[in-house]
Amino acid sequence: MNWLRKIGYLSAFIIPALTISSFYVGGIANLSTLLFVYLLIPLIDRITGRDLSNVPKSSVNSVANDFYYRFVTYCWTYFQLAFIIWAAWAVTTHSLSLFEWIVFTIAVSLSTGGIGITVAHELGHKKSSLERFYSKVLLMTVSYMHFYIEHNKGHHVRVSTPEDPATSRENESFYAFWWRSVTKGYRSAWEIENRRLERKGISRWSLHNNMIWFTLLPFLFAGALSAGISLYLGYFVWQPALFFFTQSFFAFSLLEAVNYVEHYGLMRKKVDENRYEQVAPHHSWNASQIVSNFFLFQLQRHSDHHFNAIKRYQVLDHYDEAPQLPAGYPTMILMAHLPALWFKVMNPKLAQWNEKSESEGLVG
Repeated sequence: MNWLRKIGYLSAFIIPALTISSFYVGGIANLSTLLFVYLLIPLIDRITGRDLSNVPKSSVNSVANDFYYRFVTYCWTYFQLAFIIWAAWAVTTHSLSLFEWIVFTIAVSLSTGGIGITVAHELGHKKSSLERFYSKVLLMTVSYMHFYIEHNKGHHVRVSTPEDPATSRENESFYAFWWRSVTKGYRSAWEIENRRLERKGISRWSLHNNMIWFTLLPFLFAGALSAGISLYLGYFVWQPALFFFTQSFFAFSLLEAVNYVEHYGLMRKKVDENRYEQVAPHHSWNASQIVSNFFLFQLQRHSDHHFNAIKRYQVLDHYDEAPQLPAGYPTMILMAHLPALWFKVMNPKLAQWNEKSESEGLVG
């Protein structure tokens, strides 16, 4: 039922609500968010199974244009700003053990990175200038604004090719991938933006260069956060900035874990010396587990997103012919951090998929 799905997408707010309540309980309770995300959601996923249904074609336009679904993402943008400010205030004004500080910061990043970057990703693909602005605001709160350029103009063009920093290779560990994707993705964003300015005859060192702003704005935000709390308290505090950049690190590392999972080992055929085949559903791993898809705004239906990047999350389709992950993203992200386990599970699946694809003429 449509109203049940609408309610389902509000489930994302459970994670920060749990983080806030656990913080005030204190101590080991701060682990609640991590246990919820990495144990309870996978368990519920396993019980409820996969949702293989798609929005009927006759209803796609009405569902896609239903303002409610955009409203949820708009609400998240304002909520995340408030959430970051509250979290910086909380770690500054409360006496925390090192364990509490680290676990709380990771818990915050599950909201800002796991959900916030997912919402930023959704909004950044849209034509609306307001939605794109909200995307940039969310990415600023995790110090990863270059993703707006590199993902849209780099990754979506080069996905599942050796030229794409955000496509993980077969037998490449998550940690090797993380370094390559983070460093080369940032460099790629500069190159893409410099080429844009060169085509317009504008200097790359002008204030029209978005990458200059995208690099500086997180530092300005962290400075404003520290200054604002310092002024309120009447003395200088450094904790807000440290917290902000630490949660940013965990948040964008979570994004890179998702990138690692989404395209592991999948490659597009070369049509000729300079071109690859068009992106198709079989160039992304998918997971249609219903509960984790509610939390992630159907990001796990990744094939359809790459097939039609502007398509709104609520109408993304499941593809039977696309490669399927053995579990939802929370389980797969944990597995990615254990390379031996990842290779043991995913390499045979990749080999089976390649064999199937070759027999069907999908790869060669």
